[in-house]
Amino acid sequence: MQDFRRYAVYWAPSPGAWEEAAAEWLGWNPATGKAAVQPDLRVPLAIWTGEPRKYGFHGTVKAPFRLAEGWDRDRLSAAIRVLCASLAPVSLAGLSLRRIGSFLALTPDGGEAGLQALAAEVVAGLDAARAPLTEAEFQKRRPERLSVDQRAFLDRWGYPYVMGEFRFHLSVSGSLAPTDLDLLQPLAEAYFASHLPRPFVIAELCLFGEAEDGRFHLVSRHALGGG
Repeated sequence: MQDFRRYAVYWAPSPGAWEEAAAEWLGWNPATGKAAVQPDLRVPLAIWTGEPRKYGFHGTVKAPFRLAEGWDRDRLSAAIRVLCASLAPVSLAGLSLRRIGSFLALTPDGGEAGLQALAAEVVAGLDAARAPLTEAEFQKRRPERLSVDQRAFLDRWGYPYVMGEFRFHLSVSGSLAPTDLDLLQPLAEAYFASHLPRPFVIAELCLFGEAEDGRFHLVSRHALGGG
């Protein structure tokens, strides 16, 4: 059994055409732990997707964290399984490709209150498994640039973009210049068009682990079983 230096709770597509297409877009399949051949779109896709590649195609629910003292992979998996069994699936209208600052991502259509509530339950429910931030980890978040709420969340939960600051997204590019975004956006829209579900239902969450080389791997899937 492979040990990981950090763990995270993500949403990721179930096995099938969308999972494969997304892995090929980024060039990394976290389910198989292998590189995937990217489509030839006549643009430097390998460079433009370099930032999100190591994480695999995903939507963050609980950001990567080191395990607290007394926790191991088995205990974390058991805690996630129990927590997910108590949480209800979330249904959203769909997903659309949008620009978020300088990168492209698929984001939910319509209201996200249910998804925000789900993410808050996961962040709080698994917080005991999270080791406190080191000073280097804390400074990496550039606390001086955060809002008052974001700084408070960083102090309390180890990550600034949780609770009221949570915004679910599936990154399909790294940070790019506006001219590169202009080129990539229509290509990404065409590529993902046939794979985007309507409605978009989050019925399970995934445990991911970060290997020593920085690549994230799918460890396990956990169904949301609450009513």
